[in-house]
Amino acid sequence: MLLSVEDLSVHIGVINPLSDLSFGVDRGQILGLVGESGSGKSLTAMAVMGLLPLIGGRISAGRILFDGTDLAKLPEAALRGYRGRRIALVTQNPMTALDPVVRVGRQVDVMGRMHLGLSADEARRRTIELLTRLRIPEAQAVCEAYPHQLSGGMKQRIVIAIALAGEPDLIVADEPTTALDVTVQAQIIHLLGELVRDRGLGMLLITHDMGVVAQVCDQVAVLYAGRLAESRPAEALFEHPLHPYTSALIGCIPRDGMAPGSLHGIAGAVPSVARYPAGCRFHPRCPRAGEICARQTPELTELTGAGRLACHFPLEGTHG
Repeated sequence: MLLSVEDLSVHIGVINPLSDLSFGVDRGQILGLVGESGSGKSLTAMAVMGLLPLIGGRISAGRILFDGTDLAKLPEAALRGYRGRRIALVTQNPMTALDPVVRVGRQVDVMGRMHLGLSADEARRRTIELLTRLRIPEAQAVCEAYPHQLSGGMKQRIVIAIALAGEPDLIVADEPTTALDVTVQAQIIHLLGELVRDRGLGMLLITHDMGVVAQVCDQVAVLYAGRLAESRPAEALFEHPLHPYTSALIGCIPRDGMAPGSLHGIAGAVPSVARYPAGCRFHPRCPRAGEICARQTPELTELTGAGRLACHFPLEGTHG
């Protein structure tokens, strides 16, 4: 397993926003980490990247094994050898991820020079090759452009090029299509899928869009209020979700032929990290909740075949 997160818990001061989180990503595989805003997805990305100290956070329990090395135990100096070089981050807003006063070619060049020891000419040649591979027309001319001269979709391709320039083994993509229109979203998602398969990378794709997950992911981990609700192969999860929250998320995906007004959201909202309810954190919004759900946290159990589930009253058949 390329990346294995085991029983991860995170604290920010006395607040515990992530608890007992476990999932894995292998080479040539895309794991979708899904959930509503506030579920802890971006915080998980920060933990994997070793960036929690920037927000006053720390890993309070568990391990983050990357190629057998526990990143959670490494000092900052050692983590710098992984960031960018072996683990790359694609951020959710390309408009703010790029330096507005530096030409985009130079922003890609610096990764090859820093992590691969390339000369200026070698780095530029490699940048042009990357941009061409990412289907950017007239790549040499684009290298001379500033970010404000490019479209949103083009900026996102530049951000992906920066992530790839260090030849990483793992890409953490945090909502990589949030700021893009639907057509460009589809292009970027298709492109990310091709990169993982063609280059044998692993990818942790963080999103709240279940439609995106259905298109590209091999495995899915469903996160709710800082805890794992369900983790299973994508095809099985979409065909037969077991957790009521997973079923509710899938029910929010628009489908062809739906009658007007028949698409429903999930009642309520994700609780604040300062006020997580006792027991199952989804129980105040769950139509299947019983008395035990309000007082006892469901254990994360291994499923027959593959996957994990944390629910007192899992679904037995259909969803919606």
